Amino acid sequence: MSSMGLEMSMKQKLSTELRMAPHIIQSIEVLTLPILELQAFVQEQLEINPVLETLENSEDMEESHPSLSSEEKQEEASEKDELKPVDEARLNSFENLELEGWDEFYSQDRIAKRGDDDDKDKKLEAMQNSADRPCSLQDHLFEQFRFSDLPEHLWPIGEQIIYNIDANGYLRYPLEEIVRGITPNPSIEHAQEALRYVQKLDPSGIGARNIQECLILQLLPQDPDYQFKKDLIEKYLQDISDNKYPKIAKELGRDIEEIKFAVEEIKHLNPKPGAKYGAEQSHIILPDVVIELVDGEYVIRMEDEYIPQLRINPYYMRLLQEEKADTELNSQAKDFIKKKIESANWVIDAIRQRQNTLYRVVAELVKNQRLFLDHGLNALKPLKMQEVADALQIHVSTVSRAISEKYIQTPRGIFPIKFFFTGSIDKKGGENESRVSVKQRVQEMINQEDKISPLSDEEIVERLKQSGLEIARRTVTKYRKALGIASSRRRKQY
Repeated sequence: MSSMGLEMSMKQKLSTELRMAPHIIQSIEVLTLPILELQAFVQEQLEINPVLETLENSEDMEESHPSLSSEEKQEEASEKDELKPVDEARLNSFENLELEGWDEFYSQDRIAKRGDDDDKDKKLEAMQNSADRPCSLQDHLFEQFRFSDLPEHLWPIGEQIIYNIDANGYLRYPLEEIVRGITPNPSIEHAQEALRYVQKLDPSGIGARNIQECLILQLLPQDPDYQFKKDLIEKYLQDISDNKYPKIAKELGRDIEEIKFAVEEIKHLNPKPGAKYGAEQSHIILPDVVIELVDGEYVIRMEDEYIPQLRINPYYMRLLQEEKADTELNSQAKDFIKKKIESANWVIDAIRQRQNTLYRVVAELVKNQRLFLDHGLNALKPLKMQEVADALQIHVSTVSRAISEKYIQTPRGIFPIKFFFTGSIDKKGGENESRVSVKQRVQEMINQEDKISPLSDEEIVERLKQSGLEIARRTVTKYRKALGIASSRRRKQY
């Protein structure tokens, strides 16, 4: 029989690790904040740190501390200037059936989905400028439903149907599944009757089970072409999306012009009738930097007026300097104030560094993208973050953080700052052209094409090659799709 012994020993181990100081972490976080989130950060710091104040509020010092002498007030006024931080410088309209994603919506509609709402971007939610909750689709439907002449025994079914209508206005669950949750279980016939009542509610097209039913519900029965449009929707919706007008004309015995006229009217129907209810409000885009053309030169202006100017309240600075009895209470209070002043200095310095770094990056951008500012997208120069980082002698990650989710207002419009960093495509002669400008050239070629005989991707490649730009057909296809432009077959007009 063997025995097991436990042994304890001490060993030394030498290792190195990199730890970032809290104020450095805070500086990095502040650098990444877009201007609206920076405002929220400043407000939070003002609430949690009593020694921080805005310069606007510092004028109320006399009311806050009436015990200050006239000499102290004068001293405080001079400190105010010294402590001031450095200020460095479309399915819904059907206007274009092919390009608004009709075919994508159509294909998705063929598979019933129970949760097709995208997750909301939390950072975009922070930019919303909405105070009131908009009326939901269910609220709007129930408001009408209570005044409908629906027979009383169908009310529970109608309510259950409304509860199961999704954000776009579709009933994605089978009626058999809906009635299963009602006690006692109603018949399918009653469920179908209740659904017909719901489908009469506003907006027109609500409660449909698929896109065809949704569009047909919006047709007017008194329209002389009602049956013709209904046939187009029921049988030829995919062919319309694929631009197969000759096939439709042959099968229906109608002229192509008649079909095109009917399709134009169908395009004005709404495939997502419930989407406008409870929709998010427009997002505010507040630029961090503004570039203005002044006397032939581009001037950079930081939008500092949106960021409260911070300073440390001189009253607390004075408390640390006063000679009082060194009691435990006084010692604890002074330690507390000292830590809060140190934290406030970090915040003020982090904001100053953010503004200074962003200004330097934008100044380098203006230097590199002067031609874009003068002439537009076709003159956008290929530029990498590493090039700007090397010019400013900072790390490329600092450039990335400085421009993250920030916008710049230029004479050419408002752009994300990241827009100006773009890859390149080689041209003959050793020159490079930015991918954005190549996309713009593709867009312009298609805008100017003969719609009876639109340009194929191969023809676009050949035209680009004639201008010295070697580019693969698959790249043109990728750019065309990114621009939301349909294939040449679907762009063809008959």
